[in-house]
Amino acid sequence: MMNWLIHLLPQRSLRLTQTSERCVIRTFTVRDAEALASFLWRNREAWSAFEPIHGPYYYTKEAQRKKIRESYYLMRRQREYTFGMFLNGELIGHIALYAVKRKPYQSGFIGYAIDQHYARQGLMTEAVEQVTRFAFHQLQLHRLEAHVAPANLASQRVLQKVGFEREGLLRQLLWLNGKWEDHYLYALLKEENK
Repeated sequence: MMNWLIHLLPQRSLRLTQTSERCVIRTFTVRDAEALASFLWRNREAWSAFEPIHGPYYYTKEAQRKKIRESYYLMRRQREYTFGMFLNGELIGHIALYAVKRKPYQSGFIGYAIDQHYARQGLMTEAVEQVTRFAFHQLQLHRLEAHVAPANLASQRVLQKVGFEREGLLRQLLWLNGKWEDHYLYALLKEENK
């Protein structure tokens, strides 16, 4: 099992860093705000079938800096962990453990997105494997869940490769770009994680 490096930063953030086979997966810092805004902007159309399209402000450096600062608050309270995926220093994806609940649940959700130019190369599978290990071994969670649109076959494959199982269909779960969309519920238990 690979260990996460934990550093307390003077900017009131907790920094978590992991190197997978090809990527560095680390929590965002405020210095990443511009790269994150650009990443979100250039992928907004590619993701529009599965993610809401936001207003223009969302895609600004200022908005993303606020979101990164909010992530520090949530991380310190052990409620959410938001990571960037970096390949040769370039931001190519983001992944989050969110809605983390402690006992009696010991559970959380995982969500992710990758730059359209790096999709279908196994990079997101590597990242989900690393963050899943972190959730089960460092955070001591018992169960991870993910919601995936039925048409999002690539995301379903990522989860299946990591060992998640489809548990059911959540009807009209998400209001997405003008209509209610169904999503599959996938889950993985700690004892099933290899």
